[in-house]
Amino acid sequence: MSTPETIRLFLHVLAATVWVGGQLTLLALLPVLREVGGEAPKKAARAFRRVAWPAFAVLLVTGAWNVAELSAEGEEGGGVLVAKLVAVVVSGAAAYAHEKAASKAWTGIWGAVGLVATLVALLLGVVLGGR
Repeated sequence: MSTPETIRLFLHVLAATVWVGGQLTLLALLPVLREVGGEAPKKAARAFRRVAWPAFAVLLVTGAWNVAELSAEGEEGGGVLVAKLVAVVVSGAAAYAHEKAASKAWTGIWGAVGLVATLVALLLGVVLGGR
């Protein structure tokens, strides 16, 4: 593995760790944050956003870089890659909708959709990485 390839993969995995791991961590902490009460859940979400959206941007950039490299090398796996790209787009769109939701019900719905899409993208990334 060349140095640029190592850097690309490192940045992609680091950003995925923040994006996916942060969502799972917030989900686990949400009951405690609600017990604390007040603005604790909203403050935690705002703090997470400061690192989550930059991580998502890094995922998009390194993901595009990955696609370019796979295309240049003539790698197979186009169907899995397209499915992963769809999951990533749904993940980001649902996270944005989750932030902007006007009711608790829609906040929960968009949060669930986003998390499922995120986990699907992660799984498909593992499948692609195993090729």
